[in-house]
Amino acid sequence: MVRDARDSARAATFTRRAAMLSIGTMGLFSTVVWRLYGLQVEQAEEFGILAEENRVNLRLLVPQRGLILDRFGKELATNIQNFRVLLVPEDARNQGVQNVEEALNVLGEIVEISDYRRRRVLRDAGRNRPFVPITVKENLDWDEFARVNVNLPDLPGIIPDVGQSRFYPAGVHVAHVVGHVGAVTVAEQNNDDDPLLRLPDFRIGKLGVERRLERQLRGSVGTARVEVNAVGRVIRELARNEGTPGDNVNLTIDQELQEFTAAQFDGESGAAAVMDIVTGDVLALVSEPGFDPNLFTFGISHEDWAVLRDNPLNPMVNKSVAGQYPPGSTFKMVTAMAALESGLIDPRETVTCTGAYHYGDRDYHCWRRQGHGAMNMRNAIKNSCDIYFYDIARRIGIERIAQMSNRLGLGQVAGIALPGERRGSVPDENYRRTRAAEDRPWVGGETLITGIGQATLLTTPLQLALMTARLATGNEVSPRLVRSIGAELQEDATDTPSLSIDPAHLAIIHDGMNAVVNELGGTATRSAPVGDGISMAGKTGTAQVRRISAEERAAGIRRNEDLPWRLRDHALFVGFGPVEAPRYAVSVVVEHGGSGSRAAGPRAREIMQFAQMRDPARRAPIGPVSGPGISDISGDEGQG
Repeated sequence: MVRDARDSARAATFTRRAAMLSIGTMGLFSTVVWRLYGLQVEQAEEFGILAEENRVNLRLLVPQRGLILDRFGKELATNIQNFRVLLVPEDARNQGVQNVEEALNVLGEIVEISDYRRRRVLRDAGRNRPFVPITVKENLDWDEFARVNVNLPDLPGIIPDVGQSRFYPAGVHVAHVVGHVGAVTVAEQNNDDDPLLRLPDFRIGKLGVERRLERQLRGSVGTARVEVNAVGRVIRELARNEGTPGDNVNLTIDQELQEFTAAQFDGESGAAAVMDIVTGDVLALVSEPGFDPNLFTFGISHEDWAVLRDNPLNPMVNKSVAGQYPPGSTFKMVTAMAALESGLIDPRETVTCTGAYHYGDRDYHCWRRQGHGAMNMRNAIKNSCDIYFYDIARRIGIERIAQMSNRLGLGQVAGIALPGERRGSVPDENYRRTRAAEDRPWVGGETLITGIGQATLLTTPLQLALMTARLATGNEVSPRLVRSIGAELQEDATDTPSLSIDPAHLAIIHDGMNAVVNELGGTATRSAPVGDGISMAGKTGTAQVRRISAEERAAGIRRNEDLPWRLRDHALFVGFGPVEAPRYAVSVVVEHGGSGSRAAGPRAREIMQFAQMRDPARRAPIGPVSGPGISDISGDEGQG
């Protein structure tokens, strides 16, 4: 009985435990089934996508950069084949070498690898996954590339590759206009969300048109869908979208005129601008000396950068739009026009030049110490008489001079497609307080000096060409550097509004400028162009960069040739031509060149002759190009 009771108790306990185990098992099984249902049915699409993302990667493809062309379709910036060598660290080890450094030593017996480049490769190898290719050397010549290919079986982990790089066929002559490309900085990445900027070795515009029109030239990114294995190695390409190539940009620049203009400086520092005054097209925009933009494509060396950085002539500064110079006597037409438009000055009235003009407690001198005698407006322009312009500047005041300066394009940014353009400086009665930050009023002596283009008056060479174009036409001409972006033509200046200047007043200015170049006694008679139908009117200018003391003036002013280069006067010239039917405006500035009639006028003559010989009637510019490709002195000014 006792045994039966114990057996019954054990059976009941077993039954309870079995039941509990069955319930637990069923609960666990139900949980697993429920979870499997959730994973395989309810979340099947989500996990399918995740699995696909692990298996398929999206790779970015760099679009082909748009070309930059001159007005006749000549390539100023293009894309060329870039022969390069890549290294895959993982493949190098699989082919019998122990490390990346050993693979570089083997390759170094075939092509030269700099110590700097070795360090970069070793650094990148430590940062990247072992199967990611690293660029060892770019821009190989054909012989180097061929040697690598011939010896490829003995080069562990090495991959010969053909990419594209930026190339500037015109080189130094258009460097400041076209600009150059360079590697992307961290700051540039932070300011631009385009994923292209995150790609290794990607290049963007750093200067000139390359920088200002970077977005249009860059194009849009392409993509490639590739299948990868568990460690991320590419197995095959599934699909590809090449993206959109960058737009081609046609400039208004005439490459041959640009190169000819640059050659006129012959190693001297300065700038020049040539405009078509009918359309506003900038035909040449030169800053000398220049630099080779190709140096920057693959990263300029420390040695080459030091040469550019330490050059006292500042080759990296675009003097045509960022160089600010006192216009000197080239400004006298502005003062004359302000006087005419004010109605306070009769152009036939004469002022007697004795060589000095007394105002306040000091004398203001003319560049011609013995004076010019009686001068009316026309002859004052022809002879560049300072005393005449001192007098009329005093009589009309600084405000009228400033207002006319602004109407003629001075003291404001011209707005062409170049970064770094400066506005210059046109003073008025509030100048001292608002811009010079000095708590003193404008004084009359400053008006006199401004009237001859000195004092705090500053202009750029492009502004001087624009001023000349507006004086030649009487219209509000605006400069244009870009003719088209892609298939879109940019507007020109053919329908520009009038400046509402009395034509009779313009005729007086034209007559005076014509006399400067084409009449005996003019300050630029040696600069008269020669040739059938070729002519020019103009104005010389010599801008002081130092103050001449009373002691030096009494002892005799030192000649520019006897001074250190940086203390010599700037030489300037502005002109338009042909005289009877103006089409071109030119400005030339030769830094510390001395006299405008000696240094700047003859250069302007050569440029104007060349421009008129290349008249658009003889050579018409092309339309937009689409689709990127591979590929003895009669007069002389001393202080005027």
